[in-house]
Amino acid sequence: MAPAAAEKAVIIPAARVDVPATPGLQTAVLAGGCFWGMEAVFEQVRGVRTVTAGYAGGTAATARYDTVSTETTRHAEAIRITFDPRQVSYATLLRVYFSVAHDPTQVDGQRPDSGPSYRSAIFPQSPEQARVARAYIAQLSGARAFPRPIATRMESGGFYPAEAYHQNFFDRHPDHPYIVMWDKPKVAAFRAAFPTLRR
Repeated sequence: MAPAAAEKAVIIPAARVDVPATPGLQTAVLAGGCFWGMEAVFEQVRGVRTVTAGYAGGTAATARYDTVSTETTRHAEAIRITFDPRQVSYATLLRVYFSVAHDPTQVDGQRPDSGPSYRSAIFPQSPEQARVARAYIAQLSGARAFPRPIATRMESGGFYPAEAYHQNFFDRHPDHPYIVMWDKPKVAAFRAAFPTLRR
């Protein structure tokens, strides 16, 4: 397994279509491996107001870490992003998602984690988001932006916040071995690749 310290963003084009900016805040729900690193990356993005770690795709009754970890709940570890679309658009968030927040070509896992709860999935919060996400996946696939096919699924279902100890894990546990090995390089890659998006 290649060391995460060498992680770099994949250079991909901006989306050709986007959700129009409107007054007020919008919400995005994305899944792409362990929610600690996903949360840490998107907390760096200018225009993002809050990021919540949680579970999406299953039921409220099974939205608990010990249950989701059995890989039998249909949940994915996910994040809910609340953002100001006048500062950062939905398609721009998707660009960060595909470029650096995770590897969209991995099926049912993200290094070093494996199982369907670590899958790559987008949970559109509106028909407009669904249209933009599908169009961007088609655009990236047509451009052969990645060496392997994009495995990201388009899914539906509610979002359920994870336990308190998972929230802001990156900031609260900067010396945790998992954070040091896997997530700090990911955040550094974001900051290097998207300097104009940084807070």
